[in-house]
Amino acid sequence: MTRIPVIILSGFLGSGKTTLLLRLLHEATGRNLQPAVLMNELGTIDVDGRLINATMQENQVLEKLLDGCICCSKKSEVVESMEKLLHKRPDVIFVELTGVANPEEVVDLLVEPQLKEKVRFHSILTTIDSYYYLEYTSIFEIDRQLVRTVKRQVKVADMIIVNKTEGMKENHKNKLLKALRKQNDCSPILFTTYSDIDLAPVFDIIERQEPINTADLSVQDLADLEVAAHESGHHYEKGQKHSEHAHVHLHAHRHEQEDANGSYSRVQTFTLPATGTVQQKKLERFLKSYHPRLLRAKGYLTVESKTGIYLMQYAAKRTEWEAVENTGECYLILIGIDLPMEEMRQKWKEICLEATVQQPSL
Repeated sequence: MTRIPVIILSGFLGSGKTTLLLRLLHEATGRNLQPAVLMNELGTIDVDGRLINATMQENQVLEKLLDGCICCSKKSEVVESMEKLLHKRPDVIFVELTGVANPEEVVDLLVEPQLKEKVRFHSILTTIDSYYYLEYTSIFEIDRQLVRTVKRQVKVADMIIVNKTEGMKENHKNKLLKALRKQNDCSPILFTTYSDIDLAPVFDIIERQEPINTADLSVQDLADLEVAAHESGHHYEKGQKHSEHAHVHLHAHRHEQEDANGSYSRVQTFTLPATGTVQQKKLERFLKSYHPRLLRAKGYLTVESKTGIYLMQYAAKRTEWEAVENTGECYLILIGIDLPMEEMRQKWKEICLEATVQQPSL
């Protein structure tokens, strides 16, 4: 029986995992492959799942694990979700983790008795926010476990995709590259925007039934990856190849970790209903006022003086708005560390109420 390859998408909150997943699904469709997706979100209501559902083809299937990190879910829940996907006989399974998950813990789940004969671990693709990666250690000083998790996401990655590189200065790029190489000295690093990379090397190796970064990865594979990155206009960095990073030795890294092996500790998430129209500028000021404790915000909102529903995404003091087709409820999800939830709820009510009162009558 052919075991189905599993590709894990890792990376901190707001670093571009879902955008990467959308590109992977598009590439799979173009290659006549049937992909399946297991998506994990911290909140009880999912934002990214709606986005993925809207773009999936008829033969593609999505399973969701909500309200917590997949690493902290019961093994039976994860196994059950994977078996539902396997029932559809996919060619590849993509697992998008929450931004605060340690991908190693998910790899462990793939060797559970119910799964090990049906799936095989393929690779970990980790996305990076170029603006804030260097500041994570100081920003998350209050949560050392979170710092360790962010570093592990890079350390065990088979490919590192650095997003938000527009306008990046050379000295910042060099510092970032040095920091990433300190954690991972052998995996390819691609500098880009919106996870826009050439995915052919990943899929070519899927079709050959090989992982992308084991000790026996051929020189030609690495050369193909470097050429593809160059031709697509993306920067590629290749470190020395050595067997220690091969994922067959994944468990050997366990001794490097501290006793606490959970993916996160003090990260919290809560949802605010959007019962009225919001003012764009006022909302953006509201979100920025809770930096750095507010790590991520996203949701579907109606915006004053605009028509329709907008997907709002906030990370690292940057806010993006995108008009979307959405007939569901509007809401805002907040993810952070030690957030003053009651204070934020009250301010949120004022923002929605004020915007609604100021709306001109028809």
